[in-house]
Amino acid sequence: MDNRQMVKLSKRLARHLRHDPAALGITLGPGGWVEVRSLLAALRGDGVRITRADLEEVVAGNDKQRFAFDATGERIRANQGHSVEIDLGLPATTPPAVLYHGTVERFLSAIFHEGLRPMNRHDVHLSPDRETAVRVGSRRGKPVVLEVDAGAMSREGHEFRVSANGVWLTAAVPPEFLRRIG
Repeated sequence: MDNRQMVKLSKRLARHLRHDPAALGITLGPGGWVEVRSLLAALRGDGVRITRADLEEVVAGNDKQRFAFDATGERIRANQGHSVEIDLGLPATTPPAVLYHGTVERFLSAIFHEGLRPMNRHDVHLSPDRETAVRVGSRRGKPVVLEVDAGAMSREGHEFRVSANGVWLTAAVPPEFLRRIG
């Protein structure tokens, strides 16, 4: 499968495993899991020519590691970023002292007034390093990096979880915990 096909399939998986499973006729179970065979059958029924090997290639080759198989390899899910109601079953975890968020200039006024909010997702996504935040912010234009005082947030009772692909998740980040660093 060439890179263009992988990206197209990855976007289709993201749509159905994170946002609109019903459009494909699948139902996400507890933790966001769906049987691989059901997903493959639904994709084929929707006109997508895909094999188990293709699916494995997309999961392994996704640069952001958006998807994961369970330990048996029989189920698949998106690691985070859902807009549908899903409890990923991730335990609360003490975050590092500092996390990062990539954005663009046009959102800064609202962010420094209201803080970071999940918008159409269930959690705010934070990066463990500045480089990842730059990459995330670059998707919408010239990136701006915000430093999040995650240690102080945690001490004040804010809960953090970390997804299988290293993205830190929290319900919201109040503006007093944010500082522009780039």
